[in-house]
Amino acid sequence: MLKTLALIAALTVPSAALAQALPPPEPVRVMIVGTVHFDNPGQDLNNATMDPVTTPAKQAELAAVAAGLARFHPTAVAVEREAADPSTLLDQRYPAFTPDMLLTNPDERYQVAYRLAHNEGLDRVYAIDEQGGEGRRDYFPFGKVSDWFTAHHREAGFEALNSQIAAYTADLEVRQRTVTIGALLADTNRPDHPVHGSLGFYYGLLTFGDGVEQPGAELNAGWYERNARIFVKLMSVARPGDRIVVVFGAGHAYWLRHFVQNTPGFELVDPVPYLTGT
Repeated sequence: MLKTLALIAALTVPSAALAQALPPPEPVRVMIVGTVHFDNPGQDLNNATMDPVTTPAKQAELAAVAAGLARFHPTAVAVEREAADPSTLLDQRYPAFTPDMLLTNPDERYQVAYRLAHNEGLDRVYAIDEQGGEGRRDYFPFGKVSDWFTAHHREAGFEALNSQIAAYTADLEVRQRTVTIGALLADTNRPDHPVHGSLGFYYGLLTFGDGVEQPGAELNAGWYERNARIFVKLMSVARPGDRIVVVFGAGHAYWLRHFVQNTPGFELVDPVPYLTGT
């Protein structure tokens, strides 16, 4: 019996010592860059109209944005697109990208994400979005919220809740004519941003419901789920030591930052210093 215990000790002690000697895996460092839609498709509740970003002046500003983000030394980029091949999650459009497309395609995925990936010689560009739609989960069932507050004569309550975002959108349209794109993105991505740095609007929607129907709660649940699924896709392609730039609509930034900050093995990197050159 004593010999058996001694043998077990001899086998386990080196293993424990080896485990202590091995360094922990490198964290996955993730930079969430929330963007305005340069070529706004008009699918949000509040939509800002942006000046063309394909002009020489705006292209110079976007080149500066890419140069700033390059200081992070990314190993991969992820964008707001659904992958054609969910087994790899590689962006199906990036392989055809050429720099001349920047002069004709204002989409922020091209102007920020593809530009950065191309400049850095990356082939790991992932499409990690999760979309609802016909026959699929509705991740943003605002129609139900609208129906409820209309039926209960709560339109004024919604207008009051939405007023801050509407004011921000109107101000954004004005400011984008006078400040650089880098400064605009830096402001959009500050953690204390009045719209993108909080869940005030979403949690305010929880008040639209009663003991029978809770459309505001359903919308919050769907929005959380969509962003959780996006993050799971990011997790599935991340490798220890990666430095990933995630370029997504700014409305996703709060939850994506939340998942990065609260998931072991992941580390959130603030994009603002890279966007401002500090």
